[in-house]
Amino acid sequence: MSKFLELQCFDSESGSLTVFEKHLPGSIKRVFYIHCEEGKVRGGHRHKKTWQAITCLTGSCRIYINNGQYEQEYFLFSPNQCIILQPEDWHIMDSFSKSCILLVLANELYDPSDYIDEPYELKTMKNADTIS
Repeated sequence: MSKFLELQCFDSESGSLTVFEKHLPGSIKRVFYIHCEEGKVRGGHRHKKTWQAITCLTGSCRIYINNGQYEQEYFLFSPNQCIILQPEDWHIMDSFSKSCILLVLANELYDPSDYIDEPYELKTMKNADTIS
C-alpha cells in the first residue's frame, strides 16, 4: 500500500529547503509535474512496475488509492508532504485547487505497456485511515 511521508524541511531567513533524501524506494528515472483545472480528474491507473513519489508543490488536491485490498485517500496541501505509490496502487487525483501543481518522481521511464487502466473489481474494501 502507499506510504504517506512528512519530508524534512530546513527553514532559514532566506526560505525553505525540502529534501527527498533517504525516503525514496530507489533511483529516479522520470520527473514530471501535473497542473490541472478545478473539477478535473487525473490518474485512473496503476502500474506493473513503476512506483511514484507525489508531492504538491503549491495548492492542494486529493489522492484516492485502491490496491485491491485497501482503499485510502490523502489530502496534500503542503510541499513537505509526499505520497509514495506502489505499482499496484490504482489511483486518481482530484479536488485540485486553482493553483495546484503536483511534482511526480518515478523509478521508470514512460512506457505505455506499464499502465493498467482498469480499476480493481468492486468488493468490500478495508478502509485505511484518511490522512490530511
